[in-house]
This record gives sequence, structure tokens and C-alpha cells, in this order.
Amino acid sequence: MAKIKVAKNGTKRDAITQKGAGLFRKKGFAASSMRELADSVGVEASSLYNHIGSKSEILRSICFTVANRFTSQLNEVEQVSQDAVGKLENLIRFHIQMMLENFDEVYVANHEWKQLEEPYLSNFLSQRKAYENRLADIIRDGISKGSIKDINPHVVVLIILSAVRGLEFWQRNKKNISESELVEQMVSHLLNGITK
Repeated sequence: MAKIKVAKNGTKRDAITQKGAGLFRKKGFAASSMRELADSVGVEASSLYNHIGSKSEILRSICFTVANRFTSQLNEVEQVSQDAVGKLENLIRFHIQMMLENFDEVYVANHEWKQLEEPYLSNFLSQRKAYENRLADIIRDGISKGSIKDINPHVVVLIILSAVRGLEFWQRNKKNISESELVEQMVSHLLNGITK
């Protein structure tokens, strides 16, 4: 029987979750089966259940790991003594980094969260809404201090998150621009559009 290949400093569960993210991104959660996941991991389907309870558990792990990473970064940024523009730059760079380094996981969290079961679906949506509101608070602070244009903060949040999510198209092609150039141009254009 094959063993589950584990990345350095990872667990078997982490390896299964990572393969699950790739499978869910390619086929969608509903169309993916535990048998396909077992094949991609290189084990019998029955041995997956020694490490993971269900396909739904994998989706929960992916969605909440991504959401918790964004929330943790926001917690750190809020504690730093930077102005609102510096905080936004930090968060934009983190969003881009997550899309570049954890694309499968972020893609699944962005697209397949609707497949979460209750109470996880409500919890995920609450966490996402709280995150967006806290981002809007940073923007409000910048507006009140004159460093950010007087634009509806929720519109700015929508623009930033939509622009970063647009990296899905770049991931499919990856041509004509390097990662570093992509990051710098995105940060520059997003900030120049909202700062005074």
C-alpha cells in the first residue's frame, strides 16, 4: 500500500487537504469524489478516512484556514503603527501573496464556500463580513485623516478584493509579466486610485 507523501513540516492531513484543494479547484467540490482524492494522494480510499472524516471536512479545513490566515494578518496590521495607506498596502501585498503561493486553497475558499454545511456556512460568512468591515474601518480612518479620497469605504474594499481575485486569470496564463512586476504594478495602481 502506498504512503501519503507529506511535505516538510506537514502532516498527512495537510497533504490530503492540499490535494483536495487542487481537486476541488479543477472539478468543483460537488463533482469531486473521495476516490479521486485518494487516487491523487496515491492511497486507497479507505485509508483516507484514517486522516480525514469526509469531503466536507476537507472543504471546511480549506475555507477556514484561508479565512484565518487573512484574519491573522489583519490582526497584525491593525497593531502596527502605520497610517491607513501603509496598512492597506500591507494587506494588498498579503492578498496577492496568498493568491500566488496558495492559489488552489484561496480559489476554493472564494468559489466553493457555498458548499459548506451549517453552521459552518454562517460562521464563514460572518468571518468574511467582519473582515470586510474591518478593512472598511481602515479606509474610513484614512479618509478622516486626509490620506485616502472620500470614497465609500465598502466600494474601496470591493475594488481591492475584486482586483486581487482577478489574479485567477493571470494564474491561467502566467505570461508577459513576472510575479514581482505584477505585485508592484497592482499595489501601485490600487493605492494610486484611492490615495490623495
